[in-house]
Amino acid sequence: MDILAQFRRRAASLNRTVVLPEAQDERVVEAALRLHREGICRVLLVGNPRTAPPAGIGVVDPAAHPDRAAFEELYYELRRHKGVTREEARARLQDPLFFAAALVRRGDADLSVAGAAAPTARVLRAGLHLVGTAPGSQVVSSFFLMVLTDGRPLAFGDCAVVPEPDPEQLARIALDTAASYAKLTGAEPRVAMLSFSTKGSARHDRVERVAAATALAREMEPSLAIDGELQFDAAFLPRVGERKAPGSPVAGRANVYIFPGLEAGNIGYKIAQRLGGARAVGPVIQGFARPFLDLSRGCSAEDIVETAAIGCLIA
Repeated sequence: MDILAQFRRRAASLNRTVVLPEAQDERVVEAALRLHREGICRVLLVGNPRTAPPAGIGVVDPAAHPDRAAFEELYYELRRHKGVTREEARARLQDPLFFAAALVRRGDADLSVAGAAAPTARVLRAGLHLVGTAPGSQVVSSFFLMVLTDGRPLAFGDCAVVPEPDPEQLARIALDTAASYAKLTGAEPRVAMLSFSTKGSARHDRVERVAAATALAREMEPSLAIDGELQFDAAFLPRVGERKAPGSPVAGRANVYIFPGLEAGNIGYKIAQRLGGARAVGPVIQGFARPFLDLSRGCSAEDIVETAAIGCLIA
């Protein structure tokens, strides 16, 4: 069975509730129908869909919700140290994105999937203001699940959020991506910290940053199989890994690839997708206390369904 079909099947056994806060977008409504029809999760639409969804799909109107005042007060308490007034809190909770974040924060939903209509910055802002980051993590990042033509799943991170991570951020991105990969696939993550250098073959500040991040990640998670700095071919091809990094626990067989910055990550996943024929699923946002996932504004209804299924598994 295709791994993405496996994800949907596993998600269906978890009985999660997914909130979709862009109810006026036809792709979102179509995705809600598919999620409901396939039994992948329970669905809440936030807003006013143009056509009434069938029974079984909940519709939440922020203006008429009985707990609206409580959500406004929650937002005010969380953000008043930033100078937010109660009037500003009231205005924020008129936004379906922020209302969805309040539902996730309170536990009325297990996760949110948005971004079909809203830009990434707005989605992340709603998540940061209300859901917050996971314990021990101060970095919200992303990964793409890359399904190769032979069916193998790889994780590429970060390809969508953090432009130039410092060593601490890069280490946290590596740990979070490894944990996400393990939750999704059930396989032991083997993490390659990518660079244009392998084990000191080049000297540069950017190489040193990757090496420092690798050392930090090892300190934080000593049991994790992680190595760097590694060039992509040394991480991916066994014969190259044996030659360039003999004795490495990761070289030649990595399944999690951490790029040194957003520029390399974004280019890398698109090359793998467009030239290599890999299926790119994501970006999957990680680092929030509960999943608050983003979409590309060019996404299809099927993309939304797949992202929701993945969110159910990592919730």
